[in-house]
Amino acid sequence: MKRIRWQGRVALALAMATAVTPAWACTRAVYLGDNGDVITARSMDWKVDVATNLYVLPRGIARTGQAGPKSAAWTARYGSVVATGYDVSTTDGMNEKGLVANLLWLVESEYPQQRGNKPGLAISLWAQYVLDNFGSVAEAVAALEKEPFAIVTDKVPGEDRQATLHLSMSDASGDSAIIEYIGGRQVIHHDRRYQVMTNSPIFDQQLALNAYWKSIGGTVMLPGTNRSADRFARASFYINAIPKAEDPVEALASVFSVIRNVSVPFGITTPGEPNISSTRWRTVADHKRRLYFFESALTPNTFWVDLNKVDFGGQVLKLDLGRDQRNTFSGDALSQFVPSRPFAFLGTDG
Repeated sequence: MKRIRWQGRVALALAMATAVTPAWACTRAVYLGDNGDVITARSMDWKVDVATNLYVLPRGIARTGQAGPKSAAWTARYGSVVATGYDVSTTDGMNEKGLVANLLWLVESEYPQQRGNKPGLAISLWAQYVLDNFGSVAEAVAALEKEPFAIVTDKVPGEDRQATLHLSMSDASGDSAIIEYIGGRQVIHHDRRYQVMTNSPIFDQQLALNAYWKSIGGTVMLPGTNRSADRFARASFYINAIPKAEDPVEALASVFSVIRNVSVPFGITTPGEPNISSTRWRTVADHKRRLYFFESALTPNTFWVDLNKVDFGGQVLKLDLGRDQRNTFSGDALSQFVPSRPFAFLGTDG
């Protein structure tokens, strides 16, 4: 009977995974290596230029939740290096304690319709709230389980549809958590084993799909399409199959290989899947060495920011990546960041 139920779950997840997926189709994977090495990689897939730039955001910045009256309010305990979406949201980043937050699309997301007495938090600030306030996944989960705010979504810039996202977190200990809003309720998946996240279906069903592919064995066959469920299976297999190298250069090379393997070739269109989009950029965060790497699909070089050298008690800094992230950098690009005003998070003042 249990086998029939499990097969039913897999069949349902497979059916949902073949549906047209939204355009923000990304992948996140966490490498757990030797000697405490933890490296988180993500790809950003989007149908148009997502207008990403990099910012250094110092600790001590006072923020509000940008969700109208009775918004959440806090002062950043930790500084962070972040990648923006349209320069109105934090979509990816790492803070000075080595905590990483990634936002990915999840079309099944349903946020609470009623805020009740909870302060509001605009979805554009969700990842930044985590980076500002917490030094570890366990600390973040303990706070977020109490639901200190109500997420308030908004329209995607330039589009007539609401942003539907889920959040992943990872830290220097190798701990991971996935947070989704399903049927208007917050669902938290917290376990070191939750190394991979993509898009649809919801995380429970992604795990069921992954169990199916594990039963086949990745050395026998792996799904090769650009669909979310197939990227999940490939990322899950390869992130654990690559050598647990003690050499950080080799470890980073292996992780970059995995995230490139699950990227969508630039300019590709898929018949019958009009919303599968090209990979625009990739990030790789080395938690142990506090290095944040960025790689654009349209430039020849990978570059990084060494968080050990950042003055997180200083001013806001910006690295302008240009249209389609075409501006070229190499090596540690911290010296090329320039003082800047903070970008304005999408939301409602007052």
